[in-house]
Amino acid sequence: MIVFAAVMPHPPESIPGIGSDEDQDRARKTINAFSKLRTDFENAKVDTVVVISPHAEMESYVFAINSSPNLTGNFTEFGLDMPQSYSNNLGIADSLAYASTMNDIPAHLHPYFLDYGALIPLYHLTKNVKPFVVHLSFSLLSYENHYSYGEVLHNILEESSKNFAIVASGNLSHRLSYGSPAGFSPRAEEFDRLVLFNMGGNNIKGLMGLGEDEEFDREAAECGLRSFMIMYGALKGKPFKFDLLSYESPFGIGYMTARLL
Repeated sequence: MIVFAAVMPHPPESIPGIGSDEDQDRARKTINAFSKLRTDFENAKVDTVVVISPHAEMESYVFAINSSPNLTGNFTEFGLDMPQSYSNNLGIADSLAYASTMNDIPAHLHPYFLDYGALIPLYHLTKNVKPFVVHLSFSLLSYENHYSYGEVLHNILEESSKNFAIVASGNLSHRLSYGSPAGFSPRAEEFDRLVLFNMGGNNIKGLMGLGEDEEFDREAAECGLRSFMIMYGALKGKPFKFDLLSYESPFGIGYMTARLL
């Protein structure tokens, strides 16, 4: 059953050895929220964490599910050689691929490395524990497809007696300041405010509508909504509550950390 669900951004600067002391101070709200989530995660006695990453190997019209028995990754692209390794819950991965196909949702198994969108949340959550991991990516299919994919995941996890966590990795707008990696957009702040408003009110249709407004979504340059849609589908029918732990944009990118279950 699903016992924990959270939204986490993936700032590389939150990892000691990548971010400077100044960077760590600038992202202090996010790092403190990660610490709070880690305590909750450990208390939930999670057997397997399902992490949905926007930087996993993506295929436009298929949901890819990582099939590598040993899930490995590193932070070398940020100048830090710190290998990370987790055991894949291949039973869940296989079941998700099969059940998705049976429900006319295109998904398949494919081996690949853990990307930084998965590694950063996992690093912060699993400092003291070592759960199994299921590593998912999203696609360019519709937001309704992502929600339906999450519903399939829900059925698989809720049928098990094991404890599961779902972590939707994603940043909000990458264009909040003139120093932002993607440049500045005057609509970026509005986008992030609407994401927070809709998620705070559990308005999934409103959130979906933001992503479907292609011009607005492009202006924002976000990388989280599809991850969130899969998570919401997986939580369908469960009594969850959006608990915002932090929001900040120290590097011109919107970082939202929240627990839903």
